[in-house]
Amino acid sequence: MNPRPSLFYLYARSRGLPGAATALAVLLTANTWIAGWVIHRPLFERTSGVPLFVLLPILTAAITVSSLHSPSAELDHCAPLPWWRWRATHILTATIVSACSLGLAAPNAAHGFGAQTAIRGVLGFTGLACAGAVLLGARLSWAPPMVYGLGVLLAAPRTPGGAAAVWAWSMQPGAQPAAWATAAVLFAGGVVLVTVRGPARTRGR
Repeated sequence: MNPRPSLFYLYARSRGLPGAATALAVLLTANTWIAGWVIHRPLFERTSGVPLFVLLPILTAAITVSSLHSPSAELDHCAPLPWWRWRATHILTATIVSACSLGLAAPNAAHGFGAQTAIRGVLGFTGLACAGAVLLGARLSWAPPMVYGLGVLLAAPRTPGGAAAVWAWSMQPGAQPAAWATAAVLFAGGVVLVTVRGPARTRGR
């Protein structure tokens, strides 16, 4: 007789976690290679670091939160299980692994860009993606961090600090307290929101 599959196995399979984990592993491996390449490029701190400190955290957050999607959301809703614990563990574990991986691989560039910027980006963009999942569904959770991240990338001033440390937190170098506080609030608020309410149920497969 075959053993009954565990709840963790069923949860992971229903959310496509193996595929999401593979995508994150490929992304983080590519990040390690890119980090070693771009640090030797001229004008690293102005142009070459953008994929490391903005785009890669956005992609990491999108992969993490989109894996909350379930093709049987109606059945899950009726199941007498503490889904909020599963969602919280899911998001927190993936975020910790991603933030540590990006932070360790991020080179320390001039003007303070480095591990802190990468880790802060993962936290803030994951919070935005979690809020997007509640509003738009897990499959479209990438939209808010992508729109915000690219918008700030184009509009952020060259001089760090000031009011920009709040609205352009993802483009701030080093230990900017206001930027860290903003990213932390976004992360905590987004995680709590998606943990309690879950992703919005959308039509289609």
